[in-house]
This record gives sequence, C-alpha cells and structure tokens, in this order.
Amino acid sequence: MSRFVMSTATLTSKGQITIPAAVRSGLGVGTGDRVEFIETAPGHYEIVAATLPATALKGLVAKPERAVSVADMNAAIHERAARAMGR
Repeated sequence: MSRFVMSTATLTSKGQITIPAAVRSGLGVGTGDRVEFIETAPGHYEIVAATLPATALKGLVAKPERAVSVADMNAAIHERAARAMGR
C-alpha cells in the first residue's frame, strides 16, 4: 500500500521556496545540497536529491557486448570528425 504525505511551501516573489523539514529529511538533503525537478506528466514534477555518490550509478548503463580499447575510441572520434568536416 502506498503512503502519501503532503507538505506545502509558498513561492516567494523571487521564485524561491523553502522545502519543508519533513521533505528535506525524506530526501536526505541539507544545506548546499542540490535537488532535481523531473517532469513526470504535464504539470506534475518529482523532486529527487541530486547528491547521490558516483557508486549509485553502477548498473545504470548496460555493459557493452565487447570491450572497446582507447585506440578504438580515438579512431571512431577521428572518423566522425572527418565525416563531419566532409573529408
């Protein structure tokens, strides 16, 4: 069963809001931390803490089918650049 908690904040004339303490606590954010606003549907946004450690990204991108060397990457970059410049 989902649990919905509602908190309210007021927008200032400068376009700022103070995130309620309960929401900050739930997001695990504090002074100086960043949050992202993600549009999930027209007029609906989700607030996500943007302070996750790099290790949280593990598994986000699937491993390539085969390993690619730095030399292969450089060759692909040079090939694309040459095509973009019409050579």
